[in-house]
Amino acid sequence: MFKNDKKSVKKEFEKYKLKNGVRVVLVPDDKAVAVLAQVLVETGSAYENKGNNGISHFLEHMVFKGTKRRPSTKIIAEEVDGLGGQMNAFTGQEETGYWIKMPSGQGELVVDLVADIYLNPLLEQKEINRERGVILQELAMYEDLPMRKVEEEFGELLMATSQ
Repeated sequence: MFKNDKKSVKKEFEKYKLKNGVRVVLVPDDKAVAVLAQVLVETGSAYENKGNNGISHFLEHMVFKGTKRRPSTKIIAEEVDGLGGQMNAFTGQEETGYWIKMPSGQGELVVDLVADIYLNPLLEQKEINRERGVILQELAMYEDLPMRKVEEEFGELLMATSQ
């Protein structure tokens, strides 16, 4: 049950576990103007070590570069943008998420797109090489943001003292 200032709104949801272990949560809403599909993966910086540090974030970037059925960033973007949709991803300490949102009525396509980018990324060498530069620029940008740096180091300290 969620509450807002005007009235109490009851949200029903359906929860499934597929044969392959994937957990699915559906929150149907007949009045929704958009549909969102999101894949959350139990991986992030907390699960990395010196040998694979940054791999979750790197893969977050790579999945949008193309799939077997949608072989380029442009094709994926045109399909999503062409219907007024949005897509993005994020990497946290304990999870990485990939999501696509489109106008309602596109539920099947949204699920297909998210599943495709997550399950079938091409991971082509030329894109891997290009993305290395993008990630290095992004890291340098974060190093130049004192508040971001403090947050990161505080988190590391907190994790170190709790173990």
